[in-house]
Amino acid sequence: MRNKKYRIDLAGLMAECEANYLRIMKLLPDMSEINIREFGVEVGGNPPLQFRLEVKERCKYTTMVDISQQPLPLQLRETAVQLTDRQSREFGASVVAAEPSTVENWVTPPTFSLRIYHDAQMAEVISFDNHQQLQIKYDYPNSNMYQSNEKSQLNTFLGEWLSHCLQYGHVLDDSTSSVYC
Repeated sequence: MRNKKYRIDLAGLMAECEANYLRIMKLLPDMSEINIREFGVEVGGNPPLQFRLEVKERCKYTTMVDISQQPLPLQLRETAVQLTDRQSREFGASVVAAEPSTVENWVTPPTFSLRIYHDAQMAEVISFDNHQQLQIKYDYPNSNMYQSNEKSQLNTFLGEWLSHCLQYGHVLDDSTSSVYC
């Protein structure tokens, strides 16, 4: 079977970037005035994860924003696990143990750097987890093992992630100092 060559879906990528712009503007509507917004996001019954949107640079038509997961406070990092009566009889004692949050153990915290184009009303991922200068298309296989459509996948992931934040997040703190080019 012959492999099909990847073709860039420019219209789809642009639509995703436009939708991401709308999502990020809902999370940070006062982007022109505020530098940091922290919020908690509920994830499957675990303590809320803390995320930070941080404006790194403001220019006339663009804004650079970093999105990162913040470490949980120590009191939330450990969750008490109590055994049921049946389990206590099985093990011969009532045990209380401290165990790190399962989300923190299984999920690598995402770190995005975005370039927000205010004139075009688009937001694009420019780096993810320290992978810089993402190309629109990669040959496959390649030395970094990127997918052919890596950038498109990251913008889609950003969109899903921002949608989750909008649905399950709540603001924790605001900081109002300004950064300009």
